Amino acid sequence: MKKDLTRYRNIGIFAHVDAGKTTTTERILKLTGKIHKIGEVHDGAATTDFMEQEQERGITIQSAATSCFWKDHQFNIIDTPGHVDFTIEVYRSLKVLDGGIGVFCGSGGVEPQSETNWRYANDSKVARIIYVNKLDRTGADFYRVVKQVEDILAAKPLVMVLPIGTEDQFTGVVDLLTREAWIWDDSGDPMNYKIKEVPNDMADKVEAYREALIETAVEQDDALLEKYLEGEELTIDEIKSCIRKGTINLSFFPTYCGSSFKNKGVQLVLDAVVDYLPNPKEVHPQPEMDLEGNETGGFAIVDPEKPLRALAFKIMDDRFGALTFTRLYSGTLSKGDTILNTATGKTERVSRLVEMHANSREEIDSAQAGDIVAIVGMKNVQTGHTLCDPKNPATLEPMVFPEPVISIAVKPKKKGGDEKMAMALSKMVQEDPSFHMETDEESGETIIKGMGELHLDIKVDILKRTHGVEVEVGKPQVAYRESVTKRLEDSYTHKKQSGGSGQYGKIDYVIEPGEPGSGFQFESKVTGGNVPREFWPAVQKGFAASIVKGVLAGYPCVDLKVTLTDGGYHPVDSSAIAFEVAARAAYRQSLPKAGPQLLEPIMKVDVFTPDDYMGDVIGDLNRRRGMIKSQETGPMGARIKADVPLSEMFGYIGDLRTMTSGRGQFSMEFSHYSPCPANVAEEVIKEAKERQAAAS
Repeated sequence: MKKDLTRYRNIGIFAHVDAGKTTTTERILKLTGKIHKIGEVHDGAATTDFMEQEQERGITIQSAATSCFWKDHQFNIIDTPGHVDFTIEVYRSLKVLDGGIGVFCGSGGVEPQSETNWRYANDSKVARIIYVNKLDRTGADFYRVVKQVEDILAAKPLVMVLPIGTEDQFTGVVDLLTREAWIWDDSGDPMNYKIKEVPNDMADKVEAYREALIETAVEQDDALLEKYLEGEELTIDEIKSCIRKGTINLSFFPTYCGSSFKNKGVQLVLDAVVDYLPNPKEVHPQPEMDLEGNETGGFAIVDPEKPLRALAFKIMDDRFGALTFTRLYSGTLSKGDTILNTATGKTERVSRLVEMHANSREEIDSAQAGDIVAIVGMKNVQTGHTLCDPKNPATLEPMVFPEPVISIAVKPKKKGGDEKMAMALSKMVQEDPSFHMETDEESGETIIKGMGELHLDIKVDILKRTHGVEVEVGKPQVAYRESVTKRLEDSYTHKKQSGGSGQYGKIDYVIEPGEPGSGFQFESKVTGGNVPREFWPAVQKGFAASIVKGVLAGYPCVDLKVTLTDGGYHPVDSSAIAFEVAARAAYRQSLPKAGPQLLEPIMKVDVFTPDDYMGDVIGDLNRRRGMIKSQETGPMGARIKADVPLSEMFGYIGDLRTMTSGRGQFSMEFSHYSPCPANVAEEVIKEAKERQAAAS
C-alpha cells in the first residue's frame, strides 16, 4: 500500500527549559486521541518523559518519537530536550525533521537556549511555526514575546492569532484569517470551546493585524499581490497558500499563542502544522555521499520506489531491547529485509519494526520514505549511521559529533560491581555518541568522558537509577600530552650473560621533535647490516610501547621521531626480544635529555552574549589565558571566538551565566595541543607525581 506522503508531517517541538514543551506535546497527544488521561510534567506523569530522571527533574533528556493523527494527517512528533548539555539531542533531532514548533514562554520570552536551538534550526533549514505558551501566567505578554523574536532571534513572526484577555483573564484567541474568536470555558477540557464574534474592544486591533498578515503573505505570489493591490478581496485559501509558501522557504514564521496547561489554543497550532508545515516531499532532499564524506551529486529522493536510504538518529535501550530510531528518506523497509550499514560495511537483518508512541509501541510490517520508525534489536548500528540497500549503497550526510573534553574517574561503591558498571556504561556509550569511556592502564580506573560537567552529572545519575550502579566520582581531569623540544643523538647497549645463551643488542639512534599532529614516527638508516633488518621492527615496537607514558608526568608522548642510525649484534645472543628491551631502556635514558615539555589541550570556544556584557566576557576570557580570535556583533548579540586552555574552562557555564544575567551561552570543541606555560606545567607534574605515589 503506497501511502500519501502529502499527509505526513515530521515535526519537532523545541524550546528552552520550562517553556512548556513537554506539556504541549501531551496536549497534542490528547487532542489527537492518543492518550486519554493527561499527564502533567509537574506531577511527574508525562507520557513522553518516561525516564525516572526526566520525571524527577521535570526536564526532557531524551527525545521521544511519537506518531498521532489530526484531520487525516499523520504527525511524527519528536520531543527534544532544551538543556544546553543535551543540544546534541536537539541537533540530531533537527537533522531528521521537516518542520518544527518553537515553543516560547509567555512571561520568560526568548531565553538563551531557545536562541541556540533556533540557530541550529536555521542551520538545518527547518521550517517552523511559533507558539507562545503560558499566557495564563502572571507577567505573560504575547506582544512583548513577538517583539523579542524579531529583536533577539532576528526572525520574522507572522502573527496569526491575538490573545483574548491576559494572565488569569486569558480566555481564548482570535483567528485573524477567519475573524473568529475561540473562547474556552474553565473546565480544562480542550473541546469545551465556542466560536464567537470578535470582542468589540479588539475589533480595530484585529483589522490592523489582519492587514499586516495579508500584506506580508501576498509578497510570496506575484499574481495574488497584484490582485490584492488592485483592491480585490482574497479568499482564505489563497492567503493560506501564500503563508504555506513563505513558511516553507523560511521567509516568516506563523505565530500562535495559548496556554497548553489550561488547554486553550492548541487546536489552532495543530491546524497550522497541517496548513503550513512541509510534508516530506517539500523539503530539500538529503545529499548522498561516498564513504569518505564527499558529495556524489546524488540525492535521496523521497519516493518509496527508489533504493532504500535511511538515517539512524537515535538509539535507546528500554525494557523491550535496543531500539534504533530511523528516518527513511527514500525507498521501503520491510520486516525480514537485509540492510547495509555503510559506516561499518556490515549487513544486518531487520527482524522487527515498530511505530513508537512515547513508551508503548505498535508492531508494523513495513515502512516507507517519509516515515520515522524504530527497528528492534540492531547490533552494530550507532547514531548517525546510514542504513541502505546493499545492492545500491550510499551514505547520507555524516553526523559530526564533537570530541568529549572532560573526563572523570568512576568506580562502583559496592565490591564486585565492576562488571555491572562496565555493561551499563557500554550501553550508554551506544546511545550517546558524545559520551565515551575507557580504562586507565596504570591505575585500572574507569574513565568517563563527556561534553560538560552537567552531561557527566546526568550520566552518573542514569548509572545509579536506570542501571542500579552507585559510583564514586573523582575530580574532573584534563587530557595533557608530552613531547620533546631538542634533537638528541644517543646510544644504548643491552647485555645480559647468565649461563647458556645471553642477550645482546646495541642501538645508535636520534630522537627529535616531529611535526605537530604527526604522532610517532620511526625510520631506520642502518646500512651494512650492523643491526640486521629482521630486528628493526623490534626496535620500533620497543619505542612505540614506551611513548604511551611520558617522563614528566606520565601522559602520552606525541610528535616524536626516532631514527635508528647504527648498532651492533651478536650472532648467537642477539634476538628480537633483546633489541626491544634495548629500545625501551633507550627511551627512558634519552627522553629526559631531549627537552621534554608538557602540552595542554586548547579549546575552540564560541561565546554568544548580549552586547551589553561583551567587555566583561572578553576580560574574563583573557583572565583564563584565552586568545581572542574574532568578535562580531549581530542582531541577536555578540559572538566571540577564542582559543582557551581546557583547564581554565571548568565551571565556565556558571560564571558566564552570572556575568550575562543568564543570557550568555557558549559551545566549545577541541582545537589543538599547545605547550603549557612553566607555572602550569609545574603544578600538573606535581599533581601527577602525588597521584603516582598514592597509587603505588
